[in-house]
Amino acid sequence: MMNVRWQRGRTYLVIGSLVFGMLFGAGNLVFPVHLGQLAGANWGPAAAGFISSGVLLPLLALLALSVTRSRGLFDLARPVGDWFALVFLVMVHATIGPLCATPRTATVPYAIGIAPTLPAKMQSLGLALFTGAFFLVTYFFSVKSGRVTEIIGKVLNPAFLVMLLVVFLLAFSRPMGKLSTPHPTNDYLTQPLANGFLQGYNTMDALAMLIFGVTVVAAVQQMGFDHRASSLVTAKGGLIGILGIGVLYLGLIYLGTTGRNQFALATNGGTTLNQVAHYYLGTFGNSLLLALATVTCLTTAMGLVIAFSQDFHQRFPQISYKIFLRLNCLLSFLIANLGLDQIVTWSTPVLMFLYPLAIVLICVALASPLFGRAPVVYRWALGLTVIPAFFALVANVPPALQGWPVSRLLTGWAEQHLPLFATGFAWLPFALVGTAIGLAVRQYQRYNAGK
Repeated sequence: MMNVRWQRGRTYLVIGSLVFGMLFGAGNLVFPVHLGQLAGANWGPAAAGFISSGVLLPLLALLALSVTRSRGLFDLARPVGDWFALVFLVMVHATIGPLCATPRTATVPYAIGIAPTLPAKMQSLGLALFTGAFFLVTYFFSVKSGRVTEIIGKVLNPAFLVMLLVVFLLAFSRPMGKLSTPHPTNDYLTQPLANGFLQGYNTMDALAMLIFGVTVVAAVQQMGFDHRASSLVTAKGGLIGILGIGVLYLGLIYLGTTGRNQFALATNGGTTLNQVAHYYLGTFGNSLLLALATVTCLTTAMGLVIAFSQDFHQRFPQISYKIFLRLNCLLSFLIANLGLDQIVTWSTPVLMFLYPLAIVLICVALASPLFGRAPVVYRWALGLTVIPAFFALVANVPPALQGWPVSRLLTGWAEQHLPLFATGFAWLPFALVGTAIGLAVRQYQRYNAGK
């Protein structure tokens, strides 16, 4: 009996570590730290919102793939229509790939360790040299991979976690100040929960799990579990990994909040993390943080470019894997030179569009056994969700585009006519109404078929 329990526990830990490894990346470090700075004394509800979208949603995405026996995002979205599945797959891949997430893997270590040491006039050149070297190494290892990747993943990534643990222990034993002292920024003064939830979009973990989660599901099935058992094992193992990520986020939010007692509000969490490392570990801490963050981001970048190139080569076999890899690395390098702040600014409208669709797709897929995975339910739920998602995209375009007459007109109309638009949750009532209509139509179709 004890042996069986030990085997089950070991299985859950293996799956949990796989999920943790997929979601953990140094890119995710900057957002919870920045959230802590922004939320200040209201860090509690803000953290609850952030963990809901940054931790709970990826777990639900993993379960949706398992429950529906989907072989990937395309398969999961296919009930809506092949065209939608392909377009959504391309958009998600582009977002977690060369347009947003992959360039961010280079800009995060630069913002953490290089930018604070260079004068303003050297920032552009420094960023270009660092990101150029970063993506050359990424391309080389992605072509050759193998032993080097294994060493980085099994040795250096854990070393990075150990360093974070040391910083956390120092921060808890010698706090930089009280959690209740920092004053929240305006957004987090009145709606910390909602804004924390929206801030969690920046992790892109839910989108990433829709792409990579099939690897976890396949790993569970290869262990010999049947469909019903594999869903339960996936849930329990995934929960362990997700909880690990959640604890990491809480520690980083704590650093950001208490850090406001010592440091001014920064434009991104990378600057704050560098300041915290220096506060507790001095210059050595800064150097170690830069080295480990760079290596950790490198492994994340390799995973992203390899997955992107493999999937696109599979969909478009006339173009070779290496060509997709080169294009990915080149485009990521070009976008990375916009800088971390600009990447976050330009990715926000894209995420405000994609995340509502991803959330609704995940929830409908999870519930699909109750209505036989009827396409009509998917189509009504996703079809209506597209409307507020589009207006959310327009409302969150960068400041340079917000002054355009079309942007002002569409945003103004949405603010007047769409419920919950101001909070960023206008998609929720549309999704609920769409699901209800879809279920009603399905019931009507079954009634007519039974006559």
